[in-house]
Amino acid sequence: MPSPLIYRRSQWRPPVPKPEFVYTTYIETTPEKLWQALTDGNFTERYWFGARLRSDWKVGSSFEMVRSDGTVSDAGKVVECDPPRRLAYTFINLSDKYKNEFPALATFVLEPYGKLMKLTLTHEGFSEGSKFFNGISKGWPAILSSLKSILETGQPLQIPFEALKMEG
Repeated sequence: MPSPLIYRRSQWRPPVPKPEFVYTTYIETTPEKLWQALTDGNFTERYWFGARLRSDWKVGSSFEMVRSDGTVSDAGKVVECDPPRRLAYTFINLSDKYKNEFPALATFVLEPYGKLMKLTLTHEGFSEGSKFFNGISKGWPAILSSLKSILETGQPLQIPFEALKMEG
């Protein structure tokens, strides 16, 4: 009979990793302008499909994403705010199809990179099989590409919102 140690090792399986989304882009802008683009609702509505982010950006404060019709589509809490270096908040889409999911954490890290800014977004803390994770995996690249475009050219990308329809 094999020793208990050998048996346990033969039964070991690596933990199932929880989904995590990481996106890095380089933007020709200043730290201050990038920070404003991430936190000023008047700015976000220009590149985030008309969505205004609403918060006072104090740790523990609420965070809301308000659509152009005035409805709140996403909500969460501010976890970290260190202008113009780090911003983190939890959020979840409030539609019924995500009612069984928990808010996940989105963390933005802003770093000078020569004359550019390096922006890294990490969105994590999703449950296994998360429908919300599938949606943000489509949405974040489009949103952050539009953010880059507006900061560098003054114009957001014209991506049809319907093309990003969250499935699930």
